[in-house]
Amino acid sequence: MAPVSALPFVKKIWSSFLSTSGLEPLLIPHLKLVDAVPGYVKMELTIEKGHTNRLEILHGGTVASLVDLAGSLAVSSRGMYSTGVSTDLNVTYISSGGKVGDKIFIESKCHKLGRSLAFTTVELFKSHKYELFARGTHTKYIAAAMKDENNRLEEYKA
Repeated sequence: MAPVSALPFVKKIWSSFLSTSGLEPLLIPHLKLVDAVPGYVKMELTIEKGHTNRLEILHGGTVASLVDLAGSLAVSSRGMYSTGVSTDLNVTYISSGGKVGDKIFIESKCHKLGRSLAFTTVELFKSHKYELFARGTHTKYIAAAMKDENNRLEEYKA
């Protein structure tokens, strides 16, 4: 049996980020959600000038923000409307992510959704060779978020 699509629910959460957050609408408003099933989300982004550093390549801070967001969206793919707060974020930079005009893909997974913590991993790839250029882990405290009446945990079990 194929997993149920979580894409409409994750798109709803992404829309909420864009309408209520201060950072995401400024930094990554053109992020495109490609696919989502419970526990997994795939995104793509074309690098813009605002994503780069003074060397004119993808800024490490943009990558860290993408790990934060992608981890949150992986949590949402499990039915969490409220995705909790970060307790730990780690990014490993393997190579340059590219320059303005290059497309990148981001894949995030929620490995465990416990009673108080959610554990995610995020991988970022250059699109032309699907070459891994960064990876991260993101742990979220979700105990309070578990009580949100908008959650749909039963519907999106992994």
